[in-house]
Amino acid sequence: MTRQVTIEMGEGSVTGRWRVPEGSAGTGVLLAHGAGAGQDHRGITTIAEALVNHGHPVLTFNYPYMEAGRRFPDRKEALLQCHRAAAAWLGRRCDRFVMAGRSMGGRMASYLAVDGQPCAGLVLYAYPLHPAGKPDRLRADHLPRVPVPMLFFTGQKDRLALPHLVEVHLMQLERAAVEIIPDADHSFRVPKRTGTTERDVLRGMAERTARWIEGLGRGAAGPERIA
Repeated sequence: MTRQVTIEMGEGSVTGRWRVPEGSAGTGVLLAHGAGAGQDHRGITTIAEALVNHGHPVLTFNYPYMEAGRRFPDRKEALLQCHRAAAAWLGRRCDRFVMAGRSMGGRMASYLAVDGQPCAGLVLYAYPLHPAGKPDRLRADHLPRVPVPMLFFTGQKDRLALPHLVEVHLMQLERAAVEIIPDADHSFRVPKRTGTTERDVLRGMAERTARWIEGLGRGAAGPERIA
């Protein structure tokens, strides 16, 4: 079941999509979109629907600039305010959830985790380790301070995460697991010669995400509460 919801964020609101599996549900997932496309982009919807099929309720949402139809992302503070409001919305319906995101959305989730936003873990699809063509401008200083387990998926040919920098700055993180997607770019597109489609890659990542979430253990979180 999918329904549209409104996420209030102090001044204004944004639209969310709340997907709930049939029957019993597992750990919730807050899934944030990347800079160039909103929550209804196939990259987000494919992962969200696959996670629901694996028993996880999923909340997606638009950042304010995307909701307003603007091209360029909001300032970091505005993005975090919106992301925090979405986490609060989900927290009122799930006792336990992980924060996930594509590219910029994952980056914002990692900042929130460092700032103390409660979550069971982080799943970071195509984390933008640096801007394209600017490997010296790293976005990794805060990652060692993330207090929860992390799962990274990164394309072997991602121009925003060069392989040698992934090895140094992601694979060495104490709480991180890193999966390299062969031949994939930042959008997880792969060459036709591989015989694999982007959709196949996204579904595969969702399946591995679900297994990883199940391996986190419930800890002291108590029973799930889904509304």
